[in-house]
Amino acid sequence: MAGLHLGDLSITSPAFQHGSRIPDRHTAEGDDVSPELAWTDPPDGTRQFAVVCHDPDAPLTDGFTHWVIYGIPADATGIPEGGGGAHPEGVNDFGNEGYGGPAPPPGHGIHHYFFHLYALSGEVDAGPGLSRAELLEKIDPLILVQARIVGTFDR
Repeated sequence: MAGLHLGDLSITSPAFQHGSRIPDRHTAEGDDVSPELAWTDPPDGTRQFAVVCHDPDAPLTDGFTHWVIYGIPADATGIPEGGGGAHPEGVNDFGNEGYGGPAPPPGHGIHHYFFHLYALSGEVDAGPGLSRAELLEKIDPLILVQARIVGTFDR
């Protein structure tokens, strides 16, 4: 059994509170721009961060990935709104590199968007374009602590 990645690391967003609706600006209904994220209390030994935004409620076998971003330096305390391009970004399930905002099927109910933050003990040795599965495979042995914030959206 893999170890639990618990610690004091915390992630927030000024755009939405944990468990609340993501503003339209950050969805396919609006400007489709990534929300600002901020974090505190990374553990000693953090060398990089990675972020994955994933919707497990999508009616697909493994949900739907909206954002994969990695190579974020250890001294970073967040990502500004729309600021993902400063770091290597992976391919989302829309088939694009970068952020693709919430766009659940109309009438499918409330979907939950998990913004997972990973504090890593090493560096991700890859250029842009990793899928969520590829990133998670690379970082699994490097994860010191993880945290998450969850937003919701429906159409």
